[in-house]
Amino acid sequence: MMKIAIFSTCKYDREFLEKYNTGYELVFFEAALSLQNVVLTKGFDALCLFVNDRADAELMMHLEQNGIRLILLRCAGFNHIDLAAASEAGIKVLRVPAYSPEAVAEHAMAMVLTLNRKTHKAYNRVREGNFSLEGLMGFNLNGCKVALIGTGNIGKAFYKILKGFGCMVMAFDPYPDPSLAEEGLVYASLEEVIGDADIVSLHCPLSDDNHHMINHITLKLFKPGAMLINTSRGGLIATQDVIDALKSGQLGYLGLDVYEQESQLFFQNLSEDVIQDDLISRLISFPNVLITSHQGFFTQEAMQQIATTTFANADAFKAGLTLANEVSI
Repeated sequence: MMKIAIFSTCKYDREFLEKYNTGYELVFFEAALSLQNVVLTKGFDALCLFVNDRADAELMMHLEQNGIRLILLRCAGFNHIDLAAASEAGIKVLRVPAYSPEAVAEHAMAMVLTLNRKTHKAYNRVREGNFSLEGLMGFNLNGCKVALIGTGNIGKAFYKILKGFGCMVMAFDPYPDPSLAEEGLVYASLEEVIGDADIVSLHCPLSDDNHHMINHITLKLFKPGAMLINTSRGGLIATQDVIDALKSGQLGYLGLDVYEQESQLFFQNLSEDVIQDDLISRLISFPNVLITSHQGFFTQEAMQQIATTTFANADAFKAGLTLANEVSI
C-alpha cells in the first residue's frame, strides 16, 4: 500500500481526504514541509502538499534520498515547487488544475460588494446601536467598468458574474479565450484595460513574467480611487507600492485573499501573537482594505474536488497510466 505524508494539514483537510481516500495509508502533519522537518518524509512513497509547502532544489535532494517518488499538490499553483529539481530527482509532480472556479470567483465578488457597500462596517455599527449611514455610501455595479486580468477558468466564471451585475468588462490575457471573445468580451493590452476601470480584478497564475505586475508604474495608470481585487497569487502585487497608492488616494479600495508573504501568516491562529510583518500590519490599518486569509477556494464543493482529484492522480501514478495532471519543466 502506498504511504502518503500530508503536510500543512488542518481539520478540514483531514476530513475530506479521509472521506475520499481510494486506498492509501495517510499520515497527517500540521506543519508545512521545510528543511527543518524533511526528515519526517522518510518511509513514505509520496507527499501531499499545499500552497505554503516549499520544495526547492535543496529540499528536493533530501526527498530523493528519502525515497519519495511522487508529489501530489492539492492546489492548482506550482510556483512553490522546483520542477527542474524534481525532474532531476525522478519525482513526479501532479496537481489539481481546477477545483470549483466558481468558488474563487464568487469570493472575489463578495470582496467587491463588501468593499463597495461596506457591509462589514454596517454590521459592526448596528451591533453597537449605531444606525447612521454616514460613510457607508457605495456605487452601482451596474454600468461600472471592470478590468479582468486573466480569463482562465476562474476569470471566466467571474466574467459571468460581472455580466449578471450589468458591468462593462474588458480583459487582458496573453492567451485570449475565443469563446469569450465571441460572447463580446473585448481583449486589450494591460495598460488599456486598467486605464479606465473602476475595478481591477486579478485572475492569473504567478510567473516570472507577471511577478509584481501591479507596481508603482502600473498603479499610476489606474483611475484615481479605483478598486483592486486579488484572489490569485500574492506575488502579482508589489505590496509597498500598493500601500503608497492607498496613502496617496490613487487606489481607493483594496481586497486581498492572497499575500506575498502569506506562508508565515495564513492558515494559522495568531490572535495572541504580535504580527512581525509590518507590511500586512499597515494594510490592516487602512479602512478601505479588506483582507481574507486565502479562503476563496474554501467551499464544500471545492474541497471535495481537491480530494477526489488528488487521489485520482495517485491512482494514475500507481497504475502506470497517463498522468494528465502532471506539471513539468
